[in-house]
Amino acid sequence: MTSTERPSLTTVAVGDELPGARYAVDRTTLVRYAGAGGDFNPIHWNERFAREVGLPDVIAHGMLTMATAARLVSDWVQDPGDVIEYGVRFTNPVVVPDPEGTAIDVAGKVGAVDTQAGTACIDLTVTCGGRKVLGKARATVRLR
Repeated sequence: MTSTERPSLTTVAVGDELPGARYAVDRTTLVRYAGAGGDFNPIHWNERFAREVGLPDVIAHGMLTMATAARLVSDWVQDPGDVIEYGVRFTNPVVVPDPEGTAIDVAGKVGAVDTQAGTACIDLTVTCGGRKVLGKARATVRLR
């Protein structure tokens, strides 16, 4: 399967790896997400407050981290509507230093294919600075 070919039941097999991706996250990203999602918790924008509550610095919103990882799957399947189930466990925060920001690295692998249901389960590995930030990250996608 080429990187532009839409995955299908005839082209996807258990063990196939999705092309990995690196997504930049900086303070501007956090402000935009806070505005869109309505989550203005100061741990996402105020360094002093974040440190006072025991964090090393400002951290990304958990749901932003989760959504960022899901981009790998929705880009691969080529239709976000074909992501029919998605779940993660939050394991570590994504620390976002200023001004350089950070990056979230996402890799995916086909863990199961159900030909009867027309679906595949994609297991994701999501890291930031070599540290796992999401655990048990798995998406189920509809294949055509």
